[in-house]
Amino acid sequence: MTEAVIFDLDGTLIDLPINYHRLFQEIGKITKTNEIRPITKTIANLDEKARKKIFEKWETIELDAFENMTTINEGMNLYKKYHDKPKALVTMQGRTLVKQALEQLTLSFNHILTREDSLFRTEQIRTAAQKLGTNTQKILFIGNTDEDANAAKETGCKFQKVGE
Repeated sequence: MTEAVIFDLDGTLIDLPINYHRLFQEIGKITKTNEIRPITKTIANLDEKARKKIFEKWETIELDAFENMTTINEGMNLYKKYHDKPKALVTMQGRTLVKQALEQLTLSFNHILTREDSLFRTEQIRTAAQKLGTNTQKILFIGNTDEDANAAKETGCKFQKVGE
């Protein structure tokens, strides 16, 4: 039985048309390398000062994309379906964007974990489960990527993929 639900944000509940080419260019300037993928691992290995600079640039690019944000019907319908369950949100988006998006869409979660909390999806899920006070085997994680599916499997969550 599903006791709680964890949602991913971008690609699951919303489509945020981030200019990733620009983001990768900015990260490349800060790190002085073109070898930046996977982005989360690159950032995780940086010192706090460089990470802060990247997060600031990333936030600016996200906020530029915010005006063109759209919702994903399948994900929003799942949000409505599980509205009465304890819910957490895990995302690689930043706190500022998340706050604005949730306010605009009038979505609420018991707990929210952003890239500022962790750059690793499995860690985000484990932390969310702990905050929800629920065993991962009783949690449904709703995401949109193979990485989301792998993180669900690794943490012991059930998984539902949006967009299939």
